[in-house]
Amino acid sequence: MTRLRRSIAAIALLAGLLPAAFAQAQEIPVEQVVRTALFAQNPGARRAALEFLVQRGKPDVAAALIQALRFVPDPGGHIVDSLRALTGADIGHDWAAWVLWQEEHDEIAAFPGFDALKADVMAWIDPNFRVFLHRGVKHEIRLEEIVWGGVVKDGIPALTDPAHIGAEQADHLTDEELVFGVEINGDARAYPFRMMDWHEMFNDVVGGVPVSLAYCTLCGSGILFDTTVEGRDEPFVFGSSGFLYRSNKLMYDQQTHSLWNQFTGRPVVGELTGSGIELEVRPVAITSWRKWRQRHPGTKVLSLSTGFTRDYRPGRPYGSYFASPDLMFPALVPDKRLEPKDHVFVLRDSAHEKAWAVSVFAGGRVLNDSVGELEIVLIGDAATRTVRAYRRDGRRFEAVAGDGARLTSDGAGWVVAEDALVGPDDQRLARLPGHVAYWFAWSGYKKDRPLVAE
Repeated sequence: MTRLRRSIAAIALLAGLLPAAFAQAQEIPVEQVVRTALFAQNPGARRAALEFLVQRGKPDVAAALIQALRFVPDPGGHIVDSLRALTGADIGHDWAAWVLWQEEHDEIAAFPGFDALKADVMAWIDPNFRVFLHRGVKHEIRLEEIVWGGVVKDGIPALTDPAHIGAEQADHLTDEELVFGVEINGDARAYPFRMMDWHEMFNDVVGGVPVSLAYCTLCGSGILFDTTVEGRDEPFVFGSSGFLYRSNKLMYDQQTHSLWNQFTGRPVVGELTGSGIELEVRPVAITSWRKWRQRHPGTKVLSLSTGFTRDYRPGRPYGSYFASPDLMFPALVPDKRLEPKDHVFVLRDSAHEKAWAVSVFAGGRVLNDSVGELEIVLIGDAATRTVRAYRRDGRRFEAVAGDGARLTSDGAGWVVAEDALVGPDDQRLARLPGHVAYWFAWSGYKKDRPLVAE
């Protein structure tokens, strides 16, 4: 009997496989061998299974071994040795580095049954994860690149139909702290960072429009989505799954439990995968509470009475992460034009997408620019990460000194409103959807889009 067949036989004997499987050892499903290699109680069975996988010589099991490095003790280095033999990469026990290697090698598909194995591993962390992952689940992103974010399903609880108070009641807010500002149909709302850092998602109705703000603290992006989709009776309601993809949160809809890419607004795992649904992005502004309140004295703001016990002082959950240049979870950043956590403002107007480094707006700036044939004007202030984008339709705009709410064009005054630039005779130039994000996230998901870096 060859060494390879002895290894297979040892696996069958020690793992207690069925006699039929033992008799036809060469037909043992690779999924079963991987499960033995990682989870068998007998150390000999684990080593024999790993030896078989190495001699089999196919790197399709690398994803399972990389995942195991995070959760399975490997004191003898057998998993790492197997990875080295199968891939030729010498990375050691650094799980994050192996995840980056895996992202670089998307030509390597995982073995049949990896979806079920991953579902079982994640269900050991939280049984509720089974609503997202199971054998045969549809997906358009690589399941092997989905990683656990360190919390259970809804461990970061969304705020759904949250309570609001008037600006005059919000004496706990300081003038210079940041808020997400949303105004639709004259209804102005402020969502303070100090609260959204803890919840990362709200489902609300603003100006009669159902919307969700999907805020990925890890990638610095709060994206406002219209949750009404043609052909569906009810708007989507979203929560945080507890999973990440390339250091970006995977949110989920409560109706189908499909996983959605927070950055693209597309369902990527589960029932809705391949449906063609892509949520419409709406404008949202980051600004200081003082400036938002000055522009919208009648604004409402999130109440501290959320129903959850949290320390809502500024910067509590992620202060150290925001202050650090490092990422918390692995993601490749091949484009070095900016640092990974530099802030960019990104235009998200259908086919018209472009990024501007927020630093371009240092000191306050009005920038006339274009994206293809679309002529736009951007009004920004880097100090508060505030950038708003509007159509300009052939006009050129200039700032009015000391007045961030007004512009001029050919001597005529224009008012900077949330939904449009308003000019003489009630001329209106529409606001365009966009948001702020870290560079690594934008360059990772929209790598072919243009950038204004200075």
